[in-house]
Amino acid sequence: MIDVSGVGVDGLLVCLLRQIVGGDFSEGNLWLCSELVRIFLAKWDCLLEEEPLVLTSALYTYLRLLADHCMLVNNANLEALKQLEIDFCVKVLREQFHLCLRIGRDLIRVLQDLAHVPEFRAIWKDLVLNPSKFKTPGFSDISQFYRTRTSSRYSLLRITPEMETQLRFLLTHVKLGTQRRHLEWFTKKFLCGVERETLLSDIVRFICCAHHPTNEIIQSDVVPRWVAIGWLMGLCRKNHVGANMKLALFYDWLFFDERVDNIMNIEPAMLLMVYSIPRCIDMTHSLLEFLFLVLDNYDLQHNDIIVRGVSSAFSVLLRKGVIQSLDVLTSSDAISPFLRERLGRFLSGRKMGFIKDLQPENFPHNFLTPPSLPNSSCVETVAPSLKGQLTCTQEDGFATKPVDSSVPSIVTSERQVVSAENLVQNFGEKIKKSCVVGHQTLEEELYSFLNFNNQKTMSGTICNEVLSSTISKEFELNGYKIFSLLQYLPDNLDCDDEVGSATALLIRACIFSQPKMQDMLLSWSRNGFSVGARLLSYASRLAYEASMADCLGDTMVDKDSAKSSDLPLLIFHIDGYISFVQGEKESSFSALASTAKIDNKVVSQLVSSAFAAYRSFLGCSRTMLHKNDDASLTKLLISDLMSCAEWGRKRLKSLFCCVFHHLPDLSIGKEDMIKLLVSLLDHTSLVDVQFELGLKKLSVFGENTETILHLIESSLDWSCLEQRNFWGLIRSELAVSKVQLEKVILEFFCSDELDPKRVAIAVEGLLTLCCCRAPTPELVGAIMLLPSNVFQDFAAAVLATWAVSNATMLFDSLADFSEKFDSMTRDSNLPNSAGILVNHSAILWLFNNFDAKGMNGSDILRKLSPDIPGKK
Repeated sequence: MIDVSGVGVDGLLVCLLRQIVGGDFSEGNLWLCSELVRIFLAKWDCLLEEEPLVLTSALYTYLRLLADHCMLVNNANLEALKQLEIDFCVKVLREQFHLCLRIGRDLIRVLQDLAHVPEFRAIWKDLVLNPSKFKTPGFSDISQFYRTRTSSRYSLLRITPEMETQLRFLLTHVKLGTQRRHLEWFTKKFLCGVERETLLSDIVRFICCAHHPTNEIIQSDVVPRWVAIGWLMGLCRKNHVGANMKLALFYDWLFFDERVDNIMNIEPAMLLMVYSIPRCIDMTHSLLEFLFLVLDNYDLQHNDIIVRGVSSAFSVLLRKGVIQSLDVLTSSDAISPFLRERLGRFLSGRKMGFIKDLQPENFPHNFLTPPSLPNSSCVETVAPSLKGQLTCTQEDGFATKPVDSSVPSIVTSERQVVSAENLVQNFGEKIKKSCVVGHQTLEEELYSFLNFNNQKTMSGTICNEVLSSTISKEFELNGYKIFSLLQYLPDNLDCDDEVGSATALLIRACIFSQPKMQDMLLSWSRNGFSVGARLLSYASRLAYEASMADCLGDTMVDKDSAKSSDLPLLIFHIDGYISFVQGEKESSFSALASTAKIDNKVVSQLVSSAFAAYRSFLGCSRTMLHKNDDASLTKLLISDLMSCAEWGRKRLKSLFCCVFHHLPDLSIGKEDMIKLLVSLLDHTSLVDVQFELGLKKLSVFGENTETILHLIESSLDWSCLEQRNFWGLIRSELAVSKVQLEKVILEFFCSDELDPKRVAIAVEGLLTLCCCRAPTPELVGAIMLLPSNVFQDFAAAVLATWAVSNATMLFDSLADFSEKFDSMTRDSNLPNSAGILVNHSAILWLFNNFDAKGMNGSDILRKLSPDIPGKK
């Protein structure tokens, strides 16, 4: 058909391309990939003459497929196919670049994921440095792609026709409120398996760019597009996939021009941010954080275009009535005050950046690099043995490739290196004079370094390496090792390495300017320094001392009072904060910070910033230093906790409490974390934690019933002491929580083959826990329905306890249960003996209890068991 230019051959080829499923490594799917790319190469001349635009569709498709295929290394079945795909894509880009220009800005987006591939890295270099090499008249800069909107037909290419049908049905006919089962079906049908996650960004792009509902549908109760996108984002489990999804959502924002772009492309992101307030505020925070991160880091050479595009997007969305006012984002108390202020500063057209530097908690845990770099999904680090190369490590950890350092945007210029050397000139000599002079010099050098980087488009990696190496070397030559293990926790402030030391100064600078210090911290960590553990110890001690200051009952933290109240780290940190803020003249906090007292809210924000800096370090550490270990953030946190525990147990309870309070997503309900807690803390500390749990100041287990059941089952294999400690904590929390204890009880006792010896401690804990809770109808019903084949007297013991502590509520609940049970058995047309059975010990206890008190409980008993009337 191609040879004879058959009618509709272009449409046929596009249909076949759409049948290739992203993230699918099955034999049939790979065969289709291979056959089609062979056709495009074999019929190149004919297609170029008759159907040239089909080649651009094939290019877009195979660039997206290569992003999946290149994630798998050392796969013999894929290597030949990958090379064919690479050869085809490079051929189109090199020989028919004028056709590639028609794709528009999305070509740059999909190319980013392939910049670690040598062939595409060379194309990136030419795009950035030598655009004339493409021999395309009129093409002089990558910004020409930015200004060209991508046609929706390219968004359709990565969605199979069946997916498109289901998505359009959902967004055209399904009513809001009934969408859950449709979305769950779609997920099971098309997104099963971790590899399929890469489809998520393609689906988001399709929804934004290729499905534009009519005004009639928009004004109806049909599921809006932002709801579907929010659901899809909840499915994402990998950081780099999540970043790609957000980039797909915001990509048209970055280059929005009302004259050529469609407002419908940018509407879903705005509505998702607005309508996530306040119930899903984390979504709003995540999207705003990402938007600001992109504004600060995406292609700094064309930052003016991006700022103008985002500003225009906000303006058009407001003017066209998509939202009535931006106050919902700039004035809502649910949104982080730092994000509100950052957004306000951006919308007012003022200089951005202060909040980002001051408050690292507002940064996502994965940092994007601008598209002018060789790989937007990579983070560059210096390999000390390579002078002409930088090591590029992918976030997903699949491959490591050297990046040619001839690309200007990642090469540290000679001027930067010289400046860095000036910063550390005579550093060692000053340290030798005295410890105090050494610390003063270090502080001066750090602020000089940060100010130097403020004047640059992008901080130099070599500059970071030079400074970090010099600092550690010079201090070690003078008998001090930075980030050394804390062998003990001193009572004497003069030898307290967490206050006023070189390590403390470095940690404090990191917290105030985390993005700029990140490379230095990673360098030290890579060289064996205990950076994570020391940063965690600093943050937890800061939180502890801040809580002690708060216990004074004042709304302000008085510096003199703090000094006299044995809170040395708090006052050290506040002093650094004041110096830092006063150095930033544009800060809105400067007037406040210059006073002798600091508002408790500011102290709280300082503590949050410390933990946010630690969290960010964990994220970068996992990406760059533990890429082959499959280490989760929780595992890295536990490793640091264990290091802290080895230094001494004086603040161990406070350390755990701070982690559960400030890093809840990394600790609450995590099995390894909870086992470490119950194994390391002594009985006195555990009792204190129980008090915190009972007062709802802390949560260790969370409110997810499935998670709690999993923890209970896992604890059965722990030592007896660990199990008893575990149940002491879980009783204290669940006694005052909203967890549906009845579900936990039923699931536990109805599990197969309960070994009495193995589960005895757990049963004891559940007995005590039941007795602590009020006999609600739901809980009483669960107790009455427990099986009678194991721990037969459990139900009777719980009922007997309730009869003493809360008799009225117990018998009201029993009456309610008996009515429901009688109705349930009658409706099922089954006799009690063949249907749902009531616990035998519970019936016997009720019979004896009524009999002993001379009460007539026949109505209740008759409904629960047909044998009771005969016995009476």
